[in-house]
Amino acid sequence: MIEVQNLTRVFRTYKKKPGFWGGVKGLFRREFEETRAADNISFSIKEGEFVGFLGPNGAGKTTTLKMLSGLIFPTSGTARVSGYDPTKRENAYRRLFALVLGQKNQLWWDLPAIESFNLLRAIYGLPADQFKATLDELVTLLAVGPKLNVMVRELSLGERMKMELIAALLHRPRVLFLDEPTIGLDVISQKSVRDFLRDYNRRYKTTILLTSHYMADISHLCERVIVIDHGKKIYDGNLDRITGAGDRQRIIKFKPRPSLSDAKGGNPFTAEWKPLHGTVKISDEGEIVLHVPSEHVTGVFQQILSHGAVDDITIQDVPLEDIITELFQRGVAAT
Repeated sequence: MIEVQNLTRVFRTYKKKPGFWGGVKGLFRREFEETRAADNISFSIKEGEFVGFLGPNGAGKTTTLKMLSGLIFPTSGTARVSGYDPTKRENAYRRLFALVLGQKNQLWWDLPAIESFNLLRAIYGLPADQFKATLDELVTLLAVGPKLNVMVRELSLGERMKMELIAALLHRPRVLFLDEPTIGLDVISQKSVRDFLRDYNRRYKTTILLTSHYMADISHLCERVIVIDHGKKIYDGNLDRITGAGDRQRIIKFKPRPSLSDAKGGNPFTAEWKPLHGTVKISDEGEIVLHVPSEHVTGVFQQILSHGAVDDITIQDVPLEDIITELFQRGVAAT
């Protein structure tokens, strides 16, 4: 469904020198800086896949989605979506996909959402019966029926995002680009949006490319992830391979019992204390956090209990956020 080959986008920005004379000098001699927002990115996505597109801020995720949507042109490389070239902006292609930007609205701010939906119906030339059937289904799935006639600016953030999703899906696109669709939403709204997207993908086999900084979105929705950093692809594969890297370590957290800090000699878990294996960090609240290889968890656990009394001791998996962060820091493919 999506074929990307060596896609590159270079932004050229003017570097203005400070002050009045800096502006005057810029009239005669300008200095420019080039930024590679996307740098020879290549990947392919099959029809019906739900793929996570990960990277830190400024990695090039949104730029790539905009190139696939035809909003901006690549500096070099090619992209094909269902055989269409996005740079040509053909009407047939624009009916094929939808783009949802979590930080930008496509709905009219001072009108009820239903008015924007009717406008989109006219733009896409949707038959009345098809439009009504699709709208009723989406409104029911997202449970926003009572809010259709409320002005968009008076909706909560979660309700607005649900309306944005309805607007994007009214014409039944085969490809859906989602850029931070759950940004700023509360936990309940995030779960509601995730459940809807998962069910919609399974029901209609829509190809979805999702960017998100919430790892819960990725772990619940995507089996495959593409990771980019500084415009370069550093990983493309199954999410299990990334989470599997986290299986090699566990996190042990505990607090020394307050009664230890008395005349008996003080807290035995001082900054000099080290576990038999792994690394140690003491938080500002006095909690001790250990990163321990999985095969040594039992030994370190016994060492802690024998060394002194503790409260609230837990063993946790390494969060997916930390695993992804390690990928970014290494800048190389996961093994």
